[in-house]
Amino acid sequence: MNGLPPVATTDACVEPCSALLSAEQLNKSCFCVAVDPLVLRGQLERLLAAQSVPGTLAASHAHLFSALPVYVSRQHIAQVTAVVGAIEEVTGLDAYATAVMAWAPGIARFDPGSPGGLLGLDFHLGPEGPRLIEINTNPGGALLNGLLGEAQQACIAGLAAPPTGTGRMDEAVMHSLLAEWRLQRGDASPGLIAIVDEAPEQQYLYPEFLLYQQLLRARGYRAEICAPRALARKQGKLWLGDASVDFVYNRLTDFALNEPAHEDLRAAYLANEVALSPHPRSHALFADKRNLSVLGSREFLMHSGASAASAAILVAAIPLTQLLTPENRDEMWAARRHLFFKPAAGFGSKASYRGDKLTRRAWDEIAAGTYVAQEIVPPSERQIGPGAPALKVDIRCYAYRGKVLMFAARMYQGQTTNFRTHGGGFAPVLSRL
Repeated sequence: MNGLPPVATTDACVEPCSALLSAEQLNKSCFCVAVDPLVLRGQLERLLAAQSVPGTLAASHAHLFSALPVYVSRQHIAQVTAVVGAIEEVTGLDAYATAVMAWAPGIARFDPGSPGGLLGLDFHLGPEGPRLIEINTNPGGALLNGLLGEAQQACIAGLAAPPTGTGRMDEAVMHSLLAEWRLQRGDASPGLIAIVDEAPEQQYLYPEFLLYQQLLRARGYRAEICAPRALARKQGKLWLGDASVDFVYNRLTDFALNEPAHEDLRAAYLANEVALSPHPRSHALFADKRNLSVLGSREFLMHSGASAASAAILVAAIPLTQLLTPENRDEMWAARRHLFFKPAAGFGSKASYRGDKLTRRAWDEIAAGTYVAQEIVPPSERQIGPGAPALKVDIRCYAYRGKVLMFAARMYQGQTTNFRTHGGGFAPVLSRL
C-alpha cells in the first residue's frame, strides 16, 4: 500500500467538478487525483539511491503525500496573506521585541543580522476565517511541497490553480538562503554549507535534506549533510572534517543550542564565526508559543505602535492563547475541554495535549513544564472518496520577510498532524480562479 487512492484520469469528473463553485463543495465532492505518485516517488528514490539509502519510499514514507488537492477560497488566501503582512509589521516593533525577549533564552539577544529564514505559518480554516495555530522557524516540507506542486494536474485546469502561481519553490528557497547569508556575511560567496540535524539519516524528512543538498550543489555550492557532533570549533572557525564551514542551514529542534552536542556550533555562532539560519533569535521572535499571547492581544497591540489594520487582522486571526501559570492552573483545568495545551518551545505535536482528552497524569506533567493554553479551533475537512471518512486539514503558508511563497496542506486523522494516515500527508493547495 502506498497511502494513495488509485490514479484516475484528470478529466474523470470535469463536468461535476466544474459545476462545484466553492472550495467547501470541491473538498466534499471532488475526488480527482491531482498528483502522479509514481513520478514524485521516482524523483525522491533516485536521490536516495544516489546516497545508497536502503529501502523504498513506498515502504518508509507511505503517507508522505496525498494524491488529492485541498481547495482554499480566494478570500481565505487573501486573509492569510494579510496575516503574514501583519506579523511582519508587528514583529519588527521595539515593543514586541521587548515583550517576547522577557521569556526568551539569553542566546536570543544575539542578533546575527538576518530574519532567520523561512517561516511556516499553520492555519485552521473555519466559518470565521483562517485562524493561526502556530508559527515555525524551521518548517519542514518546503522543497517536498515544491515537488508536489510541480507534479500536480488540476482536474479543472483553467478554473483552479495554485494561489501563488506557478513559480518554482526551489528558486524561492534558494533566494531565502542566499538572503540569509548576505545579511549575515555580505557579498562574499559561501564555501561549505552544512545542513545540520540530529542523526539526519534517521529523520523522517531526510529526503528533503537531500533535496536541499541537490539544490545547493546544482548552483555551484559545496553542501554536506551532517549531525552537530561532526562539527568542531578550532582556529576561530567551525569545521566539518578538514573543511571549514561558512554557513549552517539549521534543522535542529534544540532552538537555543543548549545541548552539549551543540556546544561548538553555539560558540562559533556567538563568536560570529559561522552564519546560521534559522537561528535562536528568530525562534524567540516568531516561534515561541507564548508569543501568540502577545500577537493576539488587542491591549498590547493598541499600545505597541502597530497599525490599527494589523492589530485588527491579528486579533481576528489568532485564537485566544494564554500562558499557563500556577495562578490560573485551576481555571485552565476547569476550561480544559475547550483548550489545547502546547509546550512553549515545542515543535510539531510533541508533548501537546488536547484538553478534552487530557488525563490527570498528563496534567501534572504539563504543570511541571512551560506551557500555553490555546483555544481549540477545529480544522476543516477533506473527503477523500465516497463513503470514506473525512480527513482533517491544516493549511501551511511558507513565507519570508513578509512575502507569501507557497501554500500547502497536510491531511490527517487524530489529535495532531501526522504522516500515518491512509490517503493523508502533504497535499497541494488550489483555488478557484
